[in-house]
Amino acid sequence: MLTGFKNFILKGNVVDLAVAVVIGAAFGAVVTSIVDGLLTPLIGRLFNAKGIEEMAWEGFRYGSVISSVISFLLIAAAIYFIVVVPMNHMIERRNRRLGIDADVKDEAAEDPQIALLTEIRDALRK
Repeated sequence: MLTGFKNFILKGNVVDLAVAVVIGAAFGAVVTSIVDGLLTPLIGRLFNAKGIEEMAWEGFRYGSVISSVISFLLIAAAIYFIVVVPMNHMIERRNRRLGIDADVKDEAAEDPQIALLTEIRDALRK
C-alpha cells in the first residue's frame, strides 16, 4: 500500500499539480508584494512615472501588463529552483539507487510504429 502511494506521489501529474497549487497560493502574495513594493517603483522611475501600473499610452495601460509579466517570471523562477530542480535531483538519485537507466527506459517506451517509420526514413536516405 505504501509503495503504491509512493509511486502515485512521484508521478509527474501529481508533482505538476502540487507545483501549480504552490505557485498560486504561497508565492503569489510574496511575489506580488515584491513587484508592487520594489520593482514597480524602480522601473516606473526609469520612465518618469510613479510606478509601472501608472504607465500608459493613450489609455492603454501597458504598465499593468509589464507588472504581471514580471510577477509571472519571478514566480516561475522560484518554483523551478525550489521545487522542480530538487524533485528532479531526488528522482535521479532514486533511479541511480535502483539501477534504472533513463536512456534505456526511454528506448523501451518508444512506440513500435515510430521505430518502424524511423527505419524507413533512414533506409530512404541511404
